[in-house]
Amino acid sequence: MKRFDIITIFPHSLDSYFDTSILKRAQEKKLIQIQTHDLRQWTKDKHQTVDDKPYGGGAGMVMKAEPIVRALHELKFKNKKSKIKMRMILLAANGKQFTQTVAKRLAKYERLVFICGRYEGVDARVEKFVDEKICIGPYVVTGGELPTAIIIDAVSRMVPGVVGKEESILNESFSKQKIPDSRFPIPDSYLEHPHYTRPEVLIWKGKKYTVPKVLLEGNHKKISEWKKDKSKYKSIKIKID
Repeated sequence: MKRFDIITIFPHSLDSYFDTSILKRAQEKKLIQIQTHDLRQWTKDKHQTVDDKPYGGGAGMVMKAEPIVRALHELKFKNKKSKIKMRMILLAANGKQFTQTVAKRLAKYERLVFICGRYEGVDARVEKFVDEKICIGPYVVTGGELPTAIIIDAVSRMVPGVVGKEESILNESFSKQKIPDSRFPIPDSYLEHPHYTRPEVLIWKGKKYTVPKVLLEGNHKKISEWKKDKSKYKSIKIKID
């Protein structure tokens, strides 16, 4: 079973998503386990303080390092008894961009621990206690909870049995690599072909939208060629030293 631990000050914010569809069934089948932890349980003061004013001034509040470090220490100490492969991850704007390749790498670990920041971010000293930092894109969101949900979803799909048909994983977007020249690999560049379903003709406001004829003729060779032709590899500029 692959386990995901989420350290957050809003422990119920993702309940509805994790209790739906594929992730719900995966948990029921004991293929994955998702455990959310309230960061406040690792505070020491009566007010359960998790943030404070930033040194040097500035707007907003910064999440304190002490509760997070205590949380990581406790989870890591408990993990030593089981000796499973574990990875501590901080969601941060200055982290490595999350891609399908990163998802495949993280899927090799048996346990992933996520620290979800809020407000103006997390005390930078926390970075000394994690294995890596990850961001999901060049934009800002309110907290680390949604990025964590995205990563857990993507990694869970790599677990055998979570997705019904293995073919869905092998052929979907970003799951292949095209290497036209061994010197110029293009990771995370594959985009799957378009998909269609019934009706054969969609009529909307007097205009017809039809399914490509090749998909209706039953010629599997031509269909395979069409799919390959419609699959794309995004253009990525590679800097050569």
